Amino acid sequence: MFENLSEKLQRVFKNLRGEGRLTEEHVQESLKEIRIALLEADVNFKVVKHFTDTVREKALGQEVMQSLSPGQQVVKIVRDELVEMLGGSNVKLNFASQPPTVVMLVGLQGSGKTTSSGKLAKWLAKNGHRPMLVSVDVYRPAAREQLKVIAKEIGVKLYEGNPEDKPLALCEGALREARNTAHDVLVIDTAGRLHIDEPLMNELREIEAKFQPSEILFVADAMLGQDAVKSAQQFHEQLGFSGFILTKMDGDARGGAALSIKHVTGQPVKFVGTGEKYDALELFHPDRLVSRIIGMGDVLTLIEKAEEVVDKKKALELTEKIRTDTFTLEDFRDQLRQIRKLGSLEQILGMLPSIGPFKDVQKAKVDEKELVRIEAIIDSMTPKERRNHQVINGSRRKRIAKGSGTSVQQVNQLLKQYVQTRQMMKGMKNSFLGKRMKGMKMPQMPF
Repeated sequence: MFENLSEKLQRVFKNLRGEGRLTEEHVQESLKEIRIALLEADVNFKVVKHFTDTVREKALGQEVMQSLSPGQQVVKIVRDELVEMLGGSNVKLNFASQPPTVVMLVGLQGSGKTTSSGKLAKWLAKNGHRPMLVSVDVYRPAAREQLKVIAKEIGVKLYEGNPEDKPLALCEGALREARNTAHDVLVIDTAGRLHIDEPLMNELREIEAKFQPSEILFVADAMLGQDAVKSAQQFHEQLGFSGFILTKMDGDARGGAALSIKHVTGQPVKFVGTGEKYDALELFHPDRLVSRIIGMGDVLTLIEKAEEVVDKKKALELTEKIRTDTFTLEDFRDQLRQIRKLGSLEQILGMLPSIGPFKDVQKAKVDEKELVRIEAIIDSMTPKERRNHQVINGSRRKRIAKGSGTSVQQVNQLLKQYVQTRQMMKGMKNSFLGKRMKGMKMPQMPF
């Protein structure tokens, strides 16, 4: 989403770092480029003005101008101000002292409230809670049925109520059911409209007044840019809410909503949706997003994702296989499967820094279908072939290609990649680092 903004900012920073001595003219020119980059990213113009004024004031201070590396100082100021613009730090959910905690999701129709309700419930369950879902959208056709399908898919309890129940009755029944069945969080998926209207706001105010939710989260579509910010501001003025869930952060829009929404409304972004799957909801960390925007990557999130999905037993087995040089095609396939659990390759590469050894990695064109083809080829081999690639002669390669719906050339290419991977691992084993790894217990390996 921030690809264009990221490229432009990194170009400005590169020019700044190249200056041995910084002048006011350098700062003004750089801020002009940054202003244009932010406006083109659809950041609110008032936010851009406040941001550039603050950066200019700090960048022209004596401490920066007389520094041995003034360019780097300015980069740090820009980074810190971007983080501040996004809210400063991660803001966690508020939980009631006496469960169940009530969380209301509000927003316009089509923003992704129902899907986000399911994602939030799954995130809560994964983090040690017992959530329950309820839909009070009695207007949109099949809205309650949609949440029922989602609840079943993610394995979370849904309060259905009766078909004729009104929103308040549904909330009351769901809260009673949550108490009786020891569910500690009730997530309420409310009705949306194509635009903000009085009947909708009155209904939400009634629910808020009667059930006193610990959190009211506004679900905003990040791809709508300033329209999302504008509707959020109107919603907040009429109802008031405690934070945001920004959906479709994996899209290719300009991303200005994410950079404007906290400054304009005063409320923090608490979660971001990063994909279509129900586990594609992440806590929002302003500093990590800014690190990605300015080219420093987001290795912390990548490690956290790896720790969630990696089978530690398999990781230890892989370490031993690398040490003993017994890495097979089956192991090769298993590692690809582990990587795919982390998300799309594009997302993974986006978390790597665009400097140092990873400088050109993000620019690589990623074909997700290639991983599917590799798995199909290995699946078409016999157990003997997977354990010993050297037995795969010409006739076997033809059979494998036919069985996997690929060509002999693609089979050859895979075998070449596998041999190169083994050689790389063998080299690592013989290196100083490999020798130090020998015999060490490695409880957490990302891959």
